[in-house]
Amino acid sequence: MPNNSLSYPKVCKRKDGKYYVDFKLNNKRYRLFSGRLIGSSLNPNSYPAKQRYSAASTLAKQVYEFIVSNDYSLTKPVTTLEHYDSLIRDKLAEPLSNSYRKTLIQLSNVLREQLNRKGCITSLFIDSIPLKYSNNTSYNTTRRHVNVLANYLHSRDFPIELSKLKTRKQDEVLHSPISNVKELLNRIKEFNENLYLCCLFTYGCLLRPHQEIRLLKWEDFSEDLTHINLTGRKVKSKRNRIVPVPTYIRDVLIKRDSCYNIFSNTKEPFNKGYFSLLWRRFKRLNPSIGPSITIYSFRHTGAIEIFKRTGSITKLQKAMGHSSINVSLTYLRGLEIPELNEEDMPMM
Repeated sequence: MPNNSLSYPKVCKRKDGKYYVDFKLNNKRYRLFSGRLIGSSLNPNSYPAKQRYSAASTLAKQVYEFIVSNDYSLTKPVTTLEHYDSLIRDKLAEPLSNSYRKTLIQLSNVLREQLNRKGCITSLFIDSIPLKYSNNTSYNTTRRHVNVLANYLHSRDFPIELSKLKTRKQDEVLHSPISNVKELLNRIKEFNENLYLCCLFTYGCLLRPHQEIRLLKWEDFSEDLTHINLTGRKVKSKRNRIVPVPTYIRDVLIKRDSCYNIFSNTKEPFNKGYFSLLWRRFKRLNPSIGPSITIYSFRHTGAIEIFKRTGSITKLQKAMGHSSINVSLTYLRGLEIPELNEEDMPMM
């Protein structure tokens, strides 16, 4: 028989009384005892014995109509939308951070809506997503995330056009060091105790405020509060860290239940934007603080103090929790540390 050939399904009966549908499709023989393969719930052998032949005949007709309408195939073709959903599920099943997965879900929904409405995803549409941002950082970030999805789909033979947009040059954001740390800390203390404590830890322990500090629990401290023990899952570098706690920070700590977060005084920490929101409110009340002064400025200022006092890039690396010295060297380029003293300049 040639391809796309089909013999009309024949109703057969086994010796045990069970009925099945027998047919040949493209030179391959099939025996179906139920309609499961074609998405039918019909099962002739679940009927009383006298009704099985009639049910099997109905199944034979269903099988024939299904195969003919399905281009002589028992496999129902996957729609473009189903193919898209399957690939996106595979991508989201990868080990991704919660925030990154959330971003990819949002963008994949935008692409899916376009695919559902237009039947395709063109490069023109992909380019339109980041182009709606005038801010270069937002543009580059969105462009990068959309391209991750587009490239993933394209590499798995999904019909999607790739973006041709280039990155935009971003102005480097430098966190200015703080000239008078004590004065600024006193103003923050009058505004909010939690923000004050966060800034203290950022400056004195050089921890990162929005993750490492925000998630601190009393169980992370040593019994005498002289050290903080952070496991790799709580640290950006994914390495265990032991951080000394200066006396001026220990003096303001009041230890509570070990499983409590040190800021919320409950088992659950505040949300990720908690300190960012407090900082914005504080700066609105103190407009004299320049835009380049952020919570991270306390960490940068602390780094400058350590480097000036020790002159050791290795100690700075350990204090900052950087994964390598190269990271610390890159970091120092943004700090206002004079490379030359007056004594180094040419003499007369």
